[in-house]
Amino acid sequence: MLTSPALAALRALFGDRASIAPAVLAEHGQGESLVSAGPPDAVVFPRATHEVAALARWSAEHRMPLIGWGAGTSLEGHALALAGGVAVDFREMAAVLELRPEDRLVRVQPGITREALNRELRTTGLMFPVDPGANASLGGMAATRASGTTAVRYGTMRDNVRGLEVVLAGGEVIRTGSGAPKSAAGYDLTALFVGSEGTLGLITELTLKLTGQPEAVMTAVAAFPSVAAAVDCVIATMQMGLTPARIEFLDADTVAACNAFSGLTLPPAPQLLVEFHGHPEGLAEDVHRFRDLAAGFGASGLDWAAQQEDRTRLWAARHAAYRAILASRPGAKAVVTDACVPISALAQAVEETRADIAAAGIPGPILGHVGDGNFHAILMVAPASPGEVATAKALAARMAERALRLGGTITGEHGVGFGKLGLMAAEHGAAWQVMGAVKAALDPMRLMNPGKLVPDQP
Repeated sequence: MLTSPALAALRALFGDRASIAPAVLAEHGQGESLVSAGPPDAVVFPRATHEVAALARWSAEHRMPLIGWGAGTSLEGHALALAGGVAVDFREMAAVLELRPEDRLVRVQPGITREALNRELRTTGLMFPVDPGANASLGGMAATRASGTTAVRYGTMRDNVRGLEVVLAGGEVIRTGSGAPKSAAGYDLTALFVGSEGTLGLITELTLKLTGQPEAVMTAVAAFPSVAAAVDCVIATMQMGLTPARIEFLDADTVAACNAFSGLTLPPAPQLLVEFHGHPEGLAEDVHRFRDLAAGFGASGLDWAAQQEDRTRLWAARHAAYRAILASRPGAKAVVTDACVPISALAQAVEETRADIAAAGIPGPILGHVGDGNFHAILMVAPASPGEVATAKALAARMAERALRLGGTITGEHGVGFGKLGLMAAEHGAAWQVMGAVKAALDPMRLMNPGKLVPDQP
């Protein structure tokens, strides 16, 4: 509980940027999925690293948990206050601190979103390529090791974060990494904090790797006679060494939802959305090779969109697919799954998942970033129906078990939070306890986002 002396001390640090207003607490007490918890005891809005460090010292003195908050787009309860405490909303730490175009590096505060950063970069010839769909904050993306539609070519946050500034439990500030392209100097602490979900410290700065804006871009959408044909085409594309920047799968139910929600007119069949980046000459060769390959798997209506407005419309519809699917069943909430398997096992994983969902009898459209083996089923349930919720959660558990059986992971990009906490031992075995030991070493009072990612005790 937030005592009166603790609240007074918090307000001495933050003034009116420390809030206990019910509307503010409610805003920070819900995510975008069925995973839920109560609101925090307070919300603060820091503006600088020294304020976050002072907050961490306050947290240790008053034994109050701290939970980082970015844009609130996570799906597994990462930023929810399971044990009460203070939500640390980084929206006022959203500046570009340093741009080094000659090194293709940028240093930013954690609250800036990926779209805002790319607007800042648009005249430089550079871009930040990681695109999880939602306009997430870069601090949150690093904390959850996010990826998304472009990971098949440009990698995940793990591949694009060069260094961090982190406030540890108790208030110590450390820096990890450097501007160098590589290093062999000790433990890779940057990699440790990327994906730690705020359980080890609060990220207050990021040094990010940038990439050049492509000279030419081509996007295609193609309909396939079956899910198996579309997935097999993806596998063949990757095995042939083609390097699409994006290759996205939508099943027929997802296509129908996107057509209705975004005003598209795609054929009611499984679709691939494919995008290639590069030089015009090389791009033409990639397009030609993919056209021939897709035709061999029965693709029809292979339409290429070279104009920016046409590409934007297609990808806006893809990014809105989650909302489109929910809109197809008004009042529904989603149990969102996130399986990732080796590319050779992708067809088996998708087909088994489709059969499992059909047998369960609840709506579960499938889509995903299949170029890197990652796909999602959006299991829609009536939140007031315990039977539907239980069925969906059982389906999600079987998807995770199937991914592990096929050599994959329980989460390709959404992270663990507390929504997938019960599956971590099955994936990691004794290594999960090692994660708990790292947590205990850096946060012995368990004040940094408790109840997430790691075992309750090391």
